[in-house]
Amino acid sequence: MVRVVVVGGGAAGFFAAITFKENYPDSEVVILEKTRQPLAKVRISGGGRCNVTHSCFDPKTLVKNYPRGFLELLGPFHKFQPQDTIRWFETRGVKLKVETDGRMFPITDSSETIIQCFMKEVKRHNIDLRLETSVEKIEKGFLVHLKDGSVLEADKIILATGSNPLGHELAKSLGHTIVKPVPSLFSFNCPSSPLLDISGISLPKVKAKLENTTLETEGPIILTHWGFSGPAILRLSAFAARYLHENNYQANVIIDWQPDEEIPIPKNLLKKLLPDEIHRSRYKIEGKTTYKMEFVTAGGVELKEIHFKNMESKLVPNLHFTGEVLNIDGVTGGFNFQNAWTTAFLAAS
Repeated sequence: MVRVVVVGGGAAGFFAAITFKENYPDSEVVILEKTRQPLAKVRISGGGRCNVTHSCFDPKTLVKNYPRGFLELLGPFHKFQPQDTIRWFETRGVKLKVETDGRMFPITDSSETIIQCFMKEVKRHNIDLRLETSVEKIEKGFLVHLKDGSVLEADKIILATGSNPLGHELAKSLGHTIVKPVPSLFSFNCPSSPLLDISGISLPKVKAKLENTTLETEGPIILTHWGFSGPAILRLSAFAARYLHENNYQANVIIDWQPDEEIPIPKNLLKKLLPDEIHRSRYKIEGKTTYKMEFVTAGGVELKEIHFKNMESKLVPNLHFTGEVLNIDGVTGGFNFQNAWTTAFLAAS
């Protein structure tokens, strides 16, 4: 009997475990989760509603939402993409709905629906879920040493530890290169901005770029009492994650408040802008504020060391990776979960 040990009880870990058991019903599948609470990120995603995926069904367009991993994910998205995610959940009794911005949630608007779906599948397939079980080290040939001193033999390992440093340490000990993780998806602190006293104003579309770079995005923006947030800023922060980290989060952001003539600028904002600033306002970024609790990092296992047909290590046979343990990250909107579902599906195939 084949024994698969999945390290990490998050979205990617559960999806990989369930898919593997469905593909190989006679196998023994074990999920090791170091906390008491599995699926923690699923629980808080989308403000507790769980942003399961995004209604972007063209792989070529879909990959544009991944600052790191866009080339590698093109093939995988042809095998398992948001349409497959919708089908997967619907066949298990969970219907999803699309919001105007393309984000998809369960129709119950509750992440508990997704968690219950996973827990039910784990029980139904007789998957061995072990909570409060920490991995100390993994030996090649696969002996999994647990913190309590016990050792678990495995034929296959699926590392699904998210951005947790433990996963990177385990991958490194097995010979893999780790691209140093840095924050992604954050809002900009601009303490010298003259707009801090009109926080709360939002615009449906602006163009935002980092001065002296080609890094540019467009989309909705929100003025905050510390600077700027909203999808356009979060997207820019993701694509500029390494650049901003290297520059100690000091840069200038140039904002075009009216990229399309039909966009009306709120009166309170217009009063603050000189006529020549409408299409080119300059604000000094002096630090970042992490976006909510949905912490995402740029960094992880080097992608050149992975076979993207089945997410297997090129260095260690039968070692597979899935989700955010890899140097892959998406912008906000359900893309990070889609990476988890797709890579987990392939790792379990």
